Amino acid sequence: MAEEEDGDRYRAPALDKGLDILELLSSVDGGLTQAEIAKRLDRSPNEFYRMLDRLVRRGYVTKIDGDRYSLTLKLFGLAQLHAPVRRLVSYATPIMRELAETSWQANQLVVFDRGAAVVIAQQEAPRYWGISIRVGTHISLFDTGSGHVLLAFRSPEERKMMIAEHLQSTEQLNLTPEFFARLDQVRDRGYEMMASLQTAGVYNLSTPVLGPDGRAIAALTIPYITLVNAPTAPDITLTIRHLQGAAARLSQLAGSDVAQSS
Repeated sequence: MAEEEDGDRYRAPALDKGLDILELLSSVDGGLTQAEIAKRLDRSPNEFYRMLDRLVRRGYVTKIDGDRYSLTLKLFGLAQLHAPVRRLVSYATPIMRELAETSWQANQLVVFDRGAAVVIAQQEAPRYWGISIRVGTHISLFDTGSGHVLLAFRSPEERKMMIAEHLQSTEQLNLTPEFFARLDQVRDRGYEMMASLQTAGVYNLSTPVLGPDGRAIAALTIPYITLVNAPTAPDITLTIRHLQGAAARLSQLAGSDVAQSS
């Protein structure tokens, strides 16, 4: 009871209202009207007028199609200013560019954030064909190579926490013993190689970027496609070696940065 009273004591209704709006708008495409926002949040439309006006004036929300409200990229921009992520991306960029050149494939860098795997950097394939994922995209922890690596290279206790955090914002999952056995196999092998469950003809090749303690701080991933019109292109085995080499270099840089700042 005392904890509940403390929670009420420090409530900030206006802040809660603004965060409710931002979280709702982040989950929809095409924006929502003021009436639709109110209906989804089970409030009166008049309650949101001033809050929406302030969010528009501060640049977090914009009006589209006359009366619909949609998120701008301001929150995304603020996230990119977060120092650890910015440093990691700055270290990764030249390594990812070189990896794209040597593998002839696109690649991306993915981290765990609030229950999801999030793409924080993307490097296009240097030639005509490649699979790209937009920076800022949230992808699954459970059916992607990146997600498997992020879970595999954490302790069992950390895995439980990551999964619990995911479950706070989505539906229940039925994770079988076979799934956790797969994570152990990924850890033993040092990388994940799996057919994409989202795109036919693509193999997810993913390997961890490790901190000094051996925990995955990110996953470096290539969505590998066979270039049938380029016989000299690296095959999947050679591509995995290029990927592991790039991840090892990035792990060394990231580990040195962590050591210096601790």
